[in-house]
Formats: sequence, structure tokens, C-alpha cells
Amino acid sequence: PKGVGGLTKKIRKVVDIMDQLQRDLMQERWDLVEKYPDQLRSFVPVFTTYTDSAFPTDAPVDYGLRVALRYEVGRFFAAVVRLKQATSRRALDEAYIAYSDMALHFDRYLHIGGLYTYYDATITNEDYYKGVGLDSLVYADPEKDPALVRDLIVLVKGPDMGKTGIVIGIYSDGSGNCVVKLDRFMGLREIRVVPRSWTGKRLGEQDPDDVFLIS
Repeated sequence: PKGVGGLTKKIRKVVDIMDQLQRDLMQERWDLVEKYPDQLRSFVPVFTTYTDSAFPTDAPVDYGLRVALRYEVGRFFAAVVRLKQATSRRALDEAYIAYSDMALHFDRYLHIGGLYTYYDATITNEDYYKGVGLDSLVYADPEKDPALVRDLIVLVKGPDMGKTGIVIGIYSDGSGNCVVKLDRFMGLREIRVVPRSWTGKRLGEQDPDDVFLIS
């Protein structure tokens, strides 16, 4: 979208804040985590202005995008409230799920709003890896040793097979799904909700997730 350059930079700041929040939450720095909800709420006008400025017309496409973006912002900030509540109770698993929902809805906002630096929804890695043999991707058996929050993983099934990331949340709703934050590509990290059986815990010596390298 044209004419929203300054707003785009402000929204991209939320990418950095979400990385810092992941780091502090996974290190259980509750004193720091407590400060994020108010910091993120200060971005409400930025999201609102971007939504209305980037897609301003009454054309069905613009209207539809505004509705979709407002929905994602609403879900994002509902999850921020849940993070605040979980933090006040020091409820780590609830905080992980709240953070995961924040990350998921913010990621969808970036996609819908045209804020990704790249876009490729057509390429699947699955066919490529059929010829590789999964034994060349070193990981634990997802059934016998399932990945937990904070575990570094490789996706062993599905369209993103072979991509690596970290588990940021595990849903307790009986769905068997977890939330994965993929490793950084062209500056951004996409979010995926996948069955836990698709996530293989990486084995051997690994570099830490890059949020832990933020200075």
C-alpha cells in the first residue's frame, strides 16, 4: 500500500517488541513481561490509522481488507489482555498460549495488510524433501519425545516440511496443535499452527533461537 511508509515502520517496531517479549517470557522475567501489555496498547492508534489509510475506499476489496484487519487487531489485543492476566498470576503455560495467539494474529495482520517483505504461498517443500529422506533431518520421534515450548524443532510433515523454528505455545484444548515461530527469513518470522506430530525436536548442538541473541 502507498502513502503509509511511516506507519509501516511503526508497525514493524511491534515485530521487535514481540521478539523481546518472547525472550523475556521464556526466561520467566515476569518483572519485564509485566510492562509489555501497556507498551503494545500504545500501538492501537497506529494499527487503526494504517488499516484506514492503506485501504481507504468503499470498494469491496478495501472494505473486506479493513474488516479482516480489524478482526486480527481485535484478536491480538484480546490475547494481550490474557497475557496480562496470566502474568499477574505467574501462570506460565497460559502466558505462552496468550503470547502464541498474539503472535498468530499479528502475523496474520502483517500478511493481510501487505506488510511482509516477501510473499510466497505457492511453494511447498514437501515434494523436495520426499527425495531427501527424513533421516537426514536429525530430530526426535514426535510421538515418543514430543517437542515442548522452547524446544527448537524441524517441521517433519506438511507444506513447510524441513523448515526450522521454535515451539512458542501448546494448546490445551484437545486439538493436539502447537504454535511454531519459524526461523527468520528476510527479516521476519512467520507463525504456524500445526499438529504436534509435525514438530520434531532437533537433536545435537544447536544455536539458540535468535531472540536470545538480541542485545
